Amino acid sequence: MESGIDLQGSVIEILGGFGIPPGFAKVIWMPVPMLLMLVAATVGVLVSVWLERKISAAAQQRVGPEFAGPLGTLQPVADGLKLLFKEDIIPRRADPWLFTLGPAIVVIPVFLSYLIVPFGQNLVITDLSIGAFLWIALSSITPIGLLMSGYSSNNKYALIGGLRAAAQSISYEIPLALSVLAIVLMSNSLSTIDIVNQQADYGILSWNLWRQPVGFVIFWVAALAETERLPFDLPEAEEELVAGYQTEYTGMKFALFYLGSYVNLVLSALFVSVFYLGGWTLPIPVETLTQWFGVSEFSPAVQVITGSLGITMVLLKTYLFVFLAILLRWTTPRVRIDQLLNLGWKFLLPVSLANLLITAALKLAFPVAFGG
Repeated sequence: MESGIDLQGSVIEILGGFGIPPGFAKVIWMPVPMLLMLVAATVGVLVSVWLERKISAAAQQRVGPEFAGPLGTLQPVADGLKLLFKEDIIPRRADPWLFTLGPAIVVIPVFLSYLIVPFGQNLVITDLSIGAFLWIALSSITPIGLLMSGYSSNNKYALIGGLRAAAQSISYEIPLALSVLAIVLMSNSLSTIDIVNQQADYGILSWNLWRQPVGFVIFWVAALAETERLPFDLPEAEEELVAGYQTEYTGMKFALFYLGSYVNLVLSALFVSVFYLGGWTLPIPVETLTQWFGVSEFSPAVQVITGSLGITMVLLKTYLFVFLAILLRWTTPRVRIDQLLNLGWKFLLPVSLANLLITAALKLAFPVAFGG
């Protein structure tokens, strides 16, 4: 199967047909991937916020938003506009530079991670050979921004919230990385495209979910902790810390934290679908479907249909886990900070390490079944 299409080369070639020099065409192309990334992430956030409101309302036997647009679909836009026009206040004794820089450091790495997410077989902005670990490296930058925000606010509640956020992220970053390393070991590649292609041979039977069930659970739990969703929202526990590191933030700076949380949630669900559920692959292989219907898999119509189905599969798998995360938020109680750290250090870390070692042993013993 193809590992992607050279979007940059294709665009430069098209622009060259209009007499635009290749060097200038590259300059024109450079902001396009970032724009696509911002649009995709923003739309994902708007959908997730609307789902959050509707699912929480259904869980509590309420109606939810319904007046701002059809079925309340414009409610997330109204929220954004409200935050945009709210006054931006910086506390008198806060460090203005760090106070302003903190939210940016939280949000920017999450948006950059979308550059390596394959939304379809030929729909990826950049196919990096170290894509999986680039995401982990970028996600590890976020706690610096959280701690910076809490420290610069000159507020004890914000400082404690920032420290909690850093401790929580460190606790769950290691099991998350070890579970991803087990997937990389089976796929023989760090490329997200190669990881999906490795799961494409036999449809649903090839998905890493069946070969890495323990790693899947560890990854999902650690991802929920990384995104600070209930039951792991200790850094911003309202009852204990007012609002954690967000206590002194208003207006667009607060909106960036809000945005980063939902962008990170959608991103984590995307990586679950890529690493464990075969990404754009269908439950039944395309080759089998084309044989059933007696058509060629290389015909243009079939290529368009399978490409569209691939994008649909990625979105369905992603929003299945977004739905589960939202449902967990409104149906589970918050854990204590000692329970949170014990779960990460005393349970998930040794289990993820054992899972990695067992995966390596099975790969040596059964190289065909485990991607040798």
